[in-house]
Amino acid sequence: MLTIGDLARDTGVKVPTIRYYEQMGLLHEAGRSRGNQRRYESADRNRLAFIKHARDLGFTIEAIRELLELSAHPEKPCADADQIAARQLEAVRAKIVQLQSLERELGRISSCCHGEQVRDCYVIQSLSNHDLCQTDH
Repeated sequence: MLTIGDLARDTGVKVPTIRYYEQMGLLHEAGRSRGNQRRYESADRNRLAFIKHARDLGFTIEAIRELLELSAHPEKPCADADQIAARQLEAVRAKIVQLQSLERELGRISSCCHGEQVRDCYVIQSLSNHDLCQTDH
């Protein structure tokens, strides 16, 4: 049996996050000791590690919920899991495009600044006036 502190150390997930996952129903509510301390089993540690890895990959709580449901039925085909992963990949690719646009715009405004004083600073001016930006980032 593991305490919530043990579980946090073993998985790298903070205690408040573990409680949050319990409230969201991603992690089963822990049993309690006589002293009312949460007690977890190795299966809970494995499930939390799954959740953490999925979060690290950017999956939403709802997608993780779907993946956990699928993982509870190992006899099912994995097409649904593949589809969830494909959706996440598409979201990551869209985010990369957005970040590249931000990178270009930030590079442009920072290289345009030739003022010696803040009143002449192009960075400050462009942040104050979106019309000075070249993209709709």
